[in-house]
Amino acid sequence: MYENCAFTGHRILEKDFDYNLLDKVILNLIKGGTKNFFCGMAMGFDLAAAESVLQYKKDYKINLIACIPCLGQEDSFSKKNKERYLKILENCSQKIVLSEEYYDGCMFVRDRYMVDNCNVLVTYQRRKSGGTSYTVNYAKSKGVNLIEL
Repeated sequence: MYENCAFTGHRILEKDFDYNLLDKVILNLIKGGTKNFFCGMAMGFDLAAAESVLQYKKDYKINLIACIPCLGQEDSFSKKNKERYLKILENCSQKIVLSEEYYDGCMFVRDRYMVDNCNVLVTYQRRKSGGTSYTVNYAKSKGVNLIEL
Protein backbone atom coordinates (compact mmCIF):
# COMPACT_ATOMS: atom_id res chain seq x y z
CA MET A 1 0.00 0.00 0.00
CA TYR A 2 1.22 3.48 -0.87
CA GLU A 3 -0.18 6.17 1.39
CA ASN A 4 1.41 9.07 -0.52
CA CYS A 5 1.74 9.50 -4.27
CA ALA A 6 3.43 12.23 -6.30
CA PHE A 7 3.39 13.02 -10.01
CA THR A 8 6.03 14.11 -12.48
CA GLY A 9 5.79 14.48 -16.23
CA HIS A 10 6.37 16.69 -19.21
CA ARG A 11 4.72 20.05 -19.73
CA ILE A 12 3.82 19.06 -23.29
CA LEU A 13 1.89 15.82 -23.62
CA GLU A 14 2.70 13.72 -26.68
CA LYS A 15 0.08 12.08 -28.91
CA ASP A 16 0.63 8.80 -27.05
CA PHE A 17 -0.58 10.28 -23.73
CA ASP A 18 -3.56 8.28 -22.45
CA TYR A 19 -5.87 10.16 -20.06
CA ASN A 20 -7.86 6.98 -19.43
CA LEU A 21 -4.74 5.12 -18.32
CA LEU A 22 -3.89 7.97 -15.94
CA ASP A 23 -7.41 7.78 -14.48
CA LYS A 24 -7.15 3.99 -14.06
CA VAL A 25 -3.76 4.21 -12.35
CA ILE A 26 -5.03 6.85 -9.91
CA LEU A 27 -8.22 4.91 -9.17
CA ASN A 28 -6.20 1.73 -8.55
CA LEU A 29 -3.94 3.65 -6.16
CA ILE A 30 -6.98 5.01 -4.31
CA LYS A 31 -8.54 1.56 -4.05
CA GLY A 32 -5.18 0.28 -2.79
CA GLY A 33 -5.15 2.79 0.04
CA THR A 34 -3.42 5.89 -1.32
CA LYS A 35 -4.80 8.92 0.51
CA ASN A 36 -2.50 11.83 -0.43
CA PHE A 37 -1.56 12.99 -3.91
CA PHE A 38 1.23 15.57 -4.27
CA CYS A 39 1.13 17.64 -7.45
CA GLY A 40 3.73 20.14 -8.68
CA MET A 41 1.06 22.15 -10.54
CA ALA A 42 3.04 22.61 -13.76
CA MET A 43 1.34 22.71 -17.15
CA GLY A 44 0.82 19.45 -18.98
CA PHE A 45 1.05 16.22 -17.00
CA ASP A 46 0.76 17.82 -13.54
CA LEU A 47 -2.50 19.60 -14.30
CA ALA A 48 -3.91 16.49 -16.00
CA ALA A 49 -3.02 14.38 -12.95
CA ALA A 50 -4.55 16.95 -10.57
CA GLU A 51 -7.79 17.02 -12.54
CA SER A 52 -7.89 13.23 -12.50
CA VAL A 53 -7.46 13.13 -8.71
CA LEU A 54 -10.15 15.77 -8.25
CA GLN A 55 -12.72 13.73 -10.17
CA TYR A 56 -12.36 11.00 -7.50
CA LYS A 57 -12.23 13.36 -4.51
CA LYS A 58 -16.01 13.58 -4.26
CA ASP A 59 -16.36 9.78 -3.91
CA TYR A 60 -13.22 8.92 -1.91
CA LYS A 61 -11.55 10.37 1.17
CA ILE A 62 -8.37 11.57 -0.55
CA ASN A 63 -6.29 14.72 -0.56
CA LEU A 64 -4.80 16.67 -3.42
CA ILE A 65 -1.80 18.64 -2.17
CA ALA A 66 -0.53 21.44 -4.41
CA CYS A 67 3.25 21.76 -4.17
CA ILE A 68 3.86 25.23 -5.52
CA PRO A 69 7.54 25.97 -6.26
CA CYS A 70 7.08 29.75 -5.99
CA LEU A 71 4.34 32.34 -5.86
CA GLY A 72 3.29 33.37 -9.36
CA GLN A 73 4.03 29.94 -10.85
CA GLU A 74 1.05 30.37 -13.17
CA ASP A 75 2.06 33.83 -14.45
CA SER A 76 3.52 32.43 -17.68
CA PHE A 77 0.64 30.01 -18.32
CA SER A 78 -1.80 30.53 -21.18
CA LYS A 79 -5.19 31.94 -20.19
CA LYS A 80 -6.77 28.48 -20.44
CA ASN A 81 -4.08 26.81 -18.31
CA LYS A 82 -4.16 29.63 -15.77
CA GLU A 83 -7.92 29.08 -15.37
CA ARG A 84 -7.35 25.32 -14.93
CA TYR A 85 -4.60 26.00 -12.39
CA LEU A 86 -6.75 28.35 -10.31
CA LYS A 87 -9.74 25.98 -10.40
CA ILE A 88 -7.53 23.10 -9.25
CA LEU A 89 -6.05 25.23 -6.45
CA GLU A 90 -9.55 26.06 -5.21
CA ASN A 91 -10.22 22.34 -4.78
CA CYS A 92 -6.92 21.29 -3.22
CA SER A 93 -6.91 19.95 0.33
CA GLN A 94 -3.65 21.74 1.03
CA LYS A 95 -1.33 24.23 -0.67
CA ILE A 96 2.38 24.18 0.09
CA VAL A 97 4.37 27.15 -1.25
CA LEU A 98 8.08 26.39 -1.19
CA SER A 99 9.34 29.88 -2.05
CA GLU A 100 7.88 33.37 -2.00
CA GLU A 101 9.59 34.17 -5.30
CA TYR A 102 11.14 32.44 -8.29
CA TYR A 103 14.85 31.58 -8.28
CA ASP A 104 17.00 29.19 -10.30
CA GLY A 105 16.46 25.76 -8.82
CA CYS A 106 13.13 26.35 -7.09
CA MET A 107 11.45 23.77 -9.36
CA PHE A 108 14.02 21.16 -8.26
CA VAL A 109 13.34 22.00 -4.61
CA ARG A 110 9.64 21.37 -5.28
CA ASP A 111 10.43 18.08 -7.04
CA ARG A 112 12.62 16.84 -4.18
CA TYR A 113 9.97 17.85 -1.64
CA MET A 114 7.36 15.75 -3.43
CA VAL A 115 9.64 12.71 -3.76
CA ASP A 116 10.73 13.00 -0.12
CA ASN A 117 7.07 12.86 0.91
CA CYS A 118 5.81 10.00 -1.26
CA ASN A 119 6.01 6.20 -1.46
CA VAL A 120 5.17 6.04 -5.17
CA LEU A 121 5.82 8.36 -8.10
CA VAL A 122 3.55 8.28 -11.15
CA THR A 123 5.56 9.48 -14.12
CA TYR A 124 5.05 10.34 -17.77
CA GLN A 125 8.59 10.48 -19.17
CA ARG A 126 9.58 10.45 -22.83
CA ARG A 127 12.97 12.22 -22.60
CA LYS A 128 16.05 11.46 -20.52
CA SER A 129 16.78 15.10 -19.69
CA GLY A 130 15.00 17.94 -17.94
CA GLY A 131 12.96 18.22 -14.77
CA THR A 132 11.01 14.99 -15.19
CA SER A 133 14.19 12.98 -15.70
CA TYR A 134 15.79 14.68 -12.70
CA THR A 135 12.78 13.82 -10.52
CA VAL A 136 12.62 10.19 -11.68
CA ASN A 137 16.35 9.75 -11.03
CA TYR A 138 16.02 11.34 -7.59
CA ALA A 139 13.10 9.03 -6.77
CA LYS A 140 15.16 6.00 -7.87
CA SER A 141 18.03 7.13 -5.64
CA LYS A 142 15.60 7.32 -2.69
CA GLY A 143 14.06 3.90 -3.38
CA VAL A 144 10.64 5.35 -4.24
CA ASN A 145 8.43 3.05 -6.29
CA LEU A 146 7.69 4.18 -9.86
CA ILE A 147 4.63 3.78 -12.03
CA GLU A 148 5.52 4.75 -15.57
CA LEU A 149 2.78 5.70 -18.02
